[in-house]
Amino acid sequence: MSKMATRDAYGKALVKLGQVNDNVVVLDADLSKSTKTNDFKVAFPERFFNMGIAEQNLIGAACGFATAGKIPFASSFAMFATGRAFEIIRNSVAYPKLNVKICATHAGLTVGEDGASHESVEDIAIMRAIPNMTVLVPADGIEAEQMIFEAAKFNGPMYVRLGRSAVPTLFDENYKFQIGKGNILREGNDVSIIACGIMVNEAILAHEALKLEGINARVINMSTIKPIDKDLIITAAKETGAIVTAEEHSIIGGLGSAVSEVVSEDCPVVVKKVGVKDTFGESGTPAELLKKYGLTAEDIVIAAKEAIAKK
Repeated sequence: MSKMATRDAYGKALVKLGQVNDNVVVLDADLSKSTKTNDFKVAFPERFFNMGIAEQNLIGAACGFATAGKIPFASSFAMFATGRAFEIIRNSVAYPKLNVKICATHAGLTVGEDGASHESVEDIAIMRAIPNMTVLVPADGIEAEQMIFEAAKFNGPMYVRLGRSAVPTLFDENYKFQIGKGNILREGNDVSIIACGIMVNEAILAHEALKLEGINARVINMSTIKPIDKDLIITAAKETGAIVTAEEHSIIGGLGSAVSEVVSEDCPVVVKKVGVKDTFGESGTPAELLKKYGLTAEDIVIAAKEAIAKK
C-alpha cells in the first residue's frame, strides 16, 4: 500500500490549484519547507508570502488578502496556528466570516520526536468551538488534495488539519470528497467505528480483526468535523446500536465529543472514545506514541467489544 503524508499532498495540491486559480495566495510563518508550502513558493513566488515567526501577523495578513478578493491559504504547525493566533482567528477571521483557509500541519501525536510542545491534541476542539468555522481532517493524501480544491471553492473561514507522517493511501481517483459529508468505508451492523485522519486506517484494520471474531463493524470516515454529518451518525446509531470514535486528538472536544452531542439529542446509544485521554504527549516515534497513548487498531477492537457489551 502506498503512503503519503497529508502535508505533502497539501503542498502538491496548492501548486495544482495555483495553476487554475490566480486568486489563490499562500502565506506561511517561516515553516514552508515543513508545511510544504515551499512547493507553491517555487511555482508562484509572486503569490507566496513568508510572514516570519509571527502567527498573529500571518492570520491578520491573510484577512487583508481575503478582503481584497483573494483566497488566502495560511499555514503553520497546528500548535501555533490555533494556539498563538487564536484571538486573530476568532475576531478577525470568524467573526466577519472572512474567506481565510487555515491549513495547519504537524497535528497530533505523530509529530513524534518534536515532543509535547509541538504535538497539538487540542486544535480540533479549539477550532470547532469558534462560530462560522468549518473544520476538516483528511484521512489520506487523495482526500487531502480534494479537500484543498473544495476549500478554494468554499466561501468562508476554514480549518484544515494535516499531519507530518506518511499515512496509507485509502482512496482512489473515484473517491469524491464533499464538505459536511462522511462516508461508509466498510459495512457492518454490530457496531459503528467513526474515525478521522490517521485513525481511519486503524479503524479499517480493526474492522478486519473484528471480522475474524464474527463481529461486523461499520467503518465511517468523518472527514468533516464541523458541520458534522448528523444524518449519517444517527443512521449508524439506529442500525448498529453502539459507536466507537477514533481520533488522533484529545477525547475532549474533538470528534468523539461531536458524535456524542449528536446521539445524545437524537438517538442515545453507547459511545466509546479512542483518543488521547486528557494528557500531553511526549517525544518518541509516531508508532511508539500511538501505542502508548492507546491509538491503535487493537485499542479500537477493545473499545468496540466494550461498546457492544453495553448495548
